[in-house]
Amino acid sequence: MNRRSTILAAVTFATIVLAAPAHSHHAFAAEFDANQPVHFTGVVKRMQWTNPHAWIFVDVTQEDGTVEEWAIEAGTPVVLFRRGFTKDSLAPGTEIVVDGYRAKDGSRRANGRDLTFADGRTLFLRDQNANAP
Repeated sequence: MNRRSTILAAVTFATIVLAAPAHSHHAFAAEFDANQPVHFTGVVKRMQWTNPHAWIFVDVTQEDGTVEEWAIEAGTPVVLFRRGFTKDSLAPGTEIVVDGYRAKDGSRRANGRDLTFADGRTLFLRDQNANAP
């Protein structure tokens, strides 16, 4: 391969890489409202270990007996893993207390801050550098 072909290949590669859509990470304030804290007890329905955030789905029984499903955004799976959290830590049926902040759109989604187990153990759910309260 001559010099010109090498340069052309490098420019083509750089153009493709730079033109690829960037995966952006949202800021807390883009989706969640620091003025709408949530605190509730619920039962784990399921958990999704996906990037960029893990999600915990919780059934919350209301005073009238109806059940609402809430989606709780947690930190990245690797952050949770480094804190000793595994896929088996939140089995379906586990009762937890959730503290966090509600979605700006009023849906039953929240950015989780802390999760407390029935035995009193607490798990910090967010990344250390999350720009959230």
